[in-house]
Amino acid sequence: MSNLAILREAAESAGVSARFLVLGWLDAGSPIYVEAEDVEVVGLTGSAFRPQGALQRAIRSCDLVLDIGGGDSFADIYGWKRFAYFCLSKAYVLTARRPLVLCPQTIGPFEKPVNRFAARYLMARARMTFARDDLSFTYAKDLGVERLAEASDVAFRLPATPPLPGLPKSDKIRVGLNVSALLYYGGYNRSNMFGLTVNFEELIRSLLIEWSGRDELEIHLVPHVLPNDTEVEDDYALCRKLAAAHPGVIVAPGFPHPSAAKGYIAALDFFAGARMHACIAALSSGVPVAPLAYSRKFAGLFGSLGYHATIDLKTETTDAAYAKILDALARRAELSVEAGHVRDRALQRLAGYKDFLVELLGEVKDSHVDASA
Repeated sequence: MSNLAILREAAESAGVSARFLVLGWLDAGSPIYVEAEDVEVVGLTGSAFRPQGALQRAIRSCDLVLDIGGGDSFADIYGWKRFAYFCLSKAYVLTARRPLVLCPQTIGPFEKPVNRFAARYLMARARMTFARDDLSFTYAKDLGVERLAEASDVAFRLPATPPLPGLPKSDKIRVGLNVSALLYYGGYNRSNMFGLTVNFEELIRSLLIEWSGRDELEIHLVPHVLPNDTEVEDDYALCRKLAAAHPGVIVAPGFPHPSAAKGYIAALDFFAGARMHACIAALSSGVPVAPLAYSRKFAGLFGSLGYHATIDLKTETTDAAYAKILDALARRAELSVEAGHVRDRALQRLAGYKDFLVELLGEVKDSHVDASA
């Protein structure tokens, strides 16, 4: 939705009447929330990636393909299967001889030599690769990628809708806590897949005990990933379970779309979260946040924007992480000012990304048989 907002502005500036195909993984039972007259959604499953399948047919119907890689999935930390899917989709674009742009995203890490080779090969043939943070930019540059630029996460451009009905009025300090089910259950293999040094389950329970015992606080558990078929990814089911053990804690509703989630988070006074885009929703709304990092994408993005309150769950002890979150809550006024600066820097960086798209869309328009299409 954020990328579409930027693309529509770029198309208007380029004098292009554009239609968009959204090619995304189709989670069982999940709603399709990107609805507009100029948008068609093509839900992908494993079978869509077969040769001459739905993905290749969709790519051939396009003049230009922009691949955002799930924001952080052009890496091999999530396992070989996901990496293979993301490489294959890019290869199909190149085979179809369509311009490929890698939208602002985390680049890497690629731990295995064969994966580094594949990633370097694909990026070398893209029209441009946009890194969303300093670390990714340097990483890609060290791989030898030449057509490379730095932007920021497009989610800083996500429009927000007002909080959903049911958010109660309160004179208390509203504290939001986003609990990642993926970290809570130990990753897809349930065996500390991300190598955390923090006991995430213990950390969350300690925070809920501490905060629910403070009269001046109102605690909101904010789920941000809501699949219907995968317990290990289901933040909402986990939040309901945690709330049952901590009376008085409020569980945010299952949001119908990302803008609703951002609107809810924007109404909070402080936020701590392990889902990076939940943290971006807070920062881009001026809400002070303590990001709980399980990969370098957190420090890379927020650090490059000058926000240094990230808590590294792969290096800290559980007690140290707990203390830093409480300290961030106490410093929320200071962090709120920093959040405003971060938002401004991110939007400035995204302006360069939009300018590139304006130029590229102009080229596509000039080469098109029917310039109005």
